[in-house]
Amino acid sequence: MSDQFEALARTEGPRLLNYFARRAEPSDSADLLADVLLVAWRRRKSIPVDETAARMWLYGVARKTLANHRRSRIRYDALASRLRGEVKVTPNGPDAEDDRALALDLLELVSPKDREILMLVYWDGFALNEVARLLHRNPSTIRARHARALTKLRSVIEVGSPDVPAHPRDNSNWALGR
Repeated sequence: MSDQFEALARTEGPRLLNYFARRAEPSDSADLLADVLLVAWRRRKSIPVDETAARMWLYGVARKTLANHRRSRIRYDALASRLRGEVKVTPNGPDAEDDRALALDLLELVSPKDREILMLVYWDGFALNEVARLLHRNPSTIRARHARALTKLRSVIEVGSPDVPAHPRDNSNWALGR
């Protein structure tokens, strides 16, 4: 089985890399290929013996991996927009990559536990009571952590704290909204 996997990976790997480069950001292609090969390795006993069927099976995995990646990217962009709205930041020109970079920079300013709450709420679309159940915490604890994290982000943005990581572009393009 591992010989079949290796042969399939060797012949289809470069083709799949091009497949992803044409359908996603070229910089994401290698990661997407790695995800496909990981699934194929884990399910190598399910790979059809027929060469054509094996190729089709592998491309089926690639399609699902790409669909998951696209959904994740949509959630990620939604998080940046929601977080920007929550902390009253209004972009005046940076492109979507800058929005993502700023969202990540802002999330780095809060504790990992608070970051997880913010991401579950704004990225994954969970309500605070659902986050509490998911994390096995008291809902009032989650509400307090959520409020504290938002307050921290607002104060950092409004005060312009030196703790704010450098934005990849000129920060003068970002204005505080009220």
